Amino acid sequence: MVKPETVRAISLSFPATDEAPHMAVTCFRVKKKIFVTLNEPENRACLRFSEIDQDVFCSFAESPFYAVPNKWGKYGWTLVDLGRVGEDMLRDALTVAYCEMAPRKLAEPYLNGDMEDT
Repeated sequence: MVKPETVRAISLSFPATDEAPHMAVTCFRVKKKIFVTLNEPENRACLRFSEIDQDVFCSFAESPFYAVPNKWGKYGWTLVDLGRVGEDMLRDALTVAYCEMAPRKLAEPYLNGDMEDT
């Protein structure tokens, strides 16, 4: 189980990331592009993946990840139940979502495995 504060801390640890309101939730952006939203009352987050990454995260047995059940899900937006996900898996998922939306120069150290921990 992961608390919303953990999502916030990990998300803000990435370079050039800021926090802002987005409709009724909080979003985290890199260079003005949203890579995750946080819905604290519903204890879930919504991450932006590529279609391939979405498929990978959603394929685990009893996965806490599932595609948004509308057209946004077809664009890679994926919900995660914070009550069912472990911190290590969430950190990996947030890193993937960040790299999906970040400019290449910011994402490259994570893609190459050059970063210790976020």
